[in-house]
Amino acid sequence: MTRAEIFDKIADIIADRFETDRDAINEQLNFKQDLDADSIDFVEFVLELEDTFGAEISDEDAEKLNTIGEVVDYIEGHQKESK
Repeated sequence: MTRAEIFDKIADIIADRFETDRDAINEQLNFKQDLDADSIDFVEFVLELEDTFGAEISDEDAEKLNTIGEVVDYIEGHQKESK
């Protein structure tokens, strides 16, 4: 899966989950500052990422993900070869 495809899927999830305009989503968008996501929102988002991409994201790794770009980087680097 290309970086652009990963970004598009993540952006769709964010637009739906955080009721955000899809066109306003970019890689610099910060979960806490720009989306006002609390810890429960973020945990639910991470669980949805795991389901969507078939990747397991440890709590320790999830804590380091602050922007959309960081999430895209993480998913891109942890893709399963079979996908």
